[in-house]
Order: sequence, then structure tokens, then C-alpha cells
Amino acid sequence: MYYLCGCLCFNDKYEYICFMKKNSQAFHAYEKIRSQILLNQLSANLRLKEDESAKKLGVSRMAIREALNRLLGEGLVCDGEKGGYYVVELKQKDIPEIRQVRQVLELGALELMKGGVSKAQIVQLESLCDDFSLMVKNEYFSGACEVDMKFHLELVNLPNNPRIMHLYQLSHIPLFHYELRKMIMLNDYEVTDKEHRGIVNALKSNKIELAKTLLTKHFARGERAVLKN
Repeated sequence: MYYLCGCLCFNDKYEYICFMKKNSQAFHAYEKIRSQILLNQLSANLRLKEDESAKKLGVSRMAIREALNRLLGEGLVCDGEKGGYYVVELKQKDIPEIRQVRQVLELGALELMKGGVSKAQIVQLESLCDDFSLMVKNEYFSGACEVDMKFHLELVNLPNNPRIMHLYQLSHIPLFHYELRKMIMLNDYEVTDKEHRGIVNALKSNKIELAKTLLTKHFARGERAVLKN
């Protein structure tokens, strides 16, 4: 299977389209580097050297270059003044815009579920809530961040519409989500857990409008918390 990488045009940058085979070295490198950026395992403004990345991931330099080009199109890396690729730094001014994009896509996904969320989908969401609680209890906060992202990805994936998920990923919105998580103390993780479970319970009762209201409040609290830091 091939995945179309259609990239948005940010700051008048040139748009490009490429094809990447799912089981290729390039796709493996893309997924790994993308995950490391979103989970803050690669710090902002870090230069990503092709030879070092190729050695660490056990792939060719050509695969790394293809992966970095895709990440460039997604806005997760940028060109350096003297060449090379660098991890993009999230600015405070980006937070409201990213929250708005997340809100449109995640609420839109919930709106499409007015016919009801399946039992299997509810079980998956509840399982993620349990995983999040366990991570927080054990103070494994990086793991909690990863589960937190998966929870919101699962919300976007509820209508099983690949185009919505594609837009979500192109917007690299989980990055804002992680920035929020790394700035706040333990009590915020506990509040997040309660908010997630409230959303799931509303979906379980097919109260879609309530779920949307709770999710909107969840976003608003997150944005306020990030902007005050």
C-alpha cells in the first residue's frame, strides 16, 4: 500500500506531493522520527543529521532524506539557513491556532457519530483511559503523554474516515498536546483523566452533544494552561 503525502503550504513554502510505501525503510524512519518529535524526545531546533539518523534507525541515508522531506512538508522540521533539517520550535502564538484546528477536527469526528459509537470503540477508549491512569499512578509521565495522544487520535478515528485522520496528522496537532502535558503538575494529569472518562461516558450513553461540550472545555482548559506558562 502507498500513502499519499500531500503537504500543506505554510509561510509560502512550496507544496509537494510524494508517495511512500508503508513497509519501506523511509516510512519506518518517518514514523520513528515523527514520534520522537511529538513526544519531545528530539528537542526544538536540534539538527537532524542524515548519517546519524540512518545509523540509529538501521536504514539508508536515502530513506532518512525521504522521511525528513515528508516531515518538512508537515511542518515538523524546517530548513536551516546553511542547509540541513532542524526540529521546529512551537511558539506561544501557535497555540490558539492549533487548538482551533484540533477542535474543528475532533468535534467534527464526534458529530459524525450521532448514529452511535460501537461497543468495541468504547472498550478501546476505556482501555486507553485505564492505561493513562496507570501511567500517572506510577509517575511515568512520558508514557502518560503518549497514551494521551493516542486517546485523542482514537476520537478522531471514530468515524473511520482516513481523510480526517490525514488532515489531523498533517497539522501535527499532537505536538501542542505534548507541550501542554510537559508544563503542568501532577494534579493536571488527574483532571485530564477525569475529563477523558467524562467524554467516554457521554459517548457510551450516546450523548454526543454532551461529549462535544466536555471536549470543548477540555481544549479551553489546556490552552489556558499553556498560555499562562
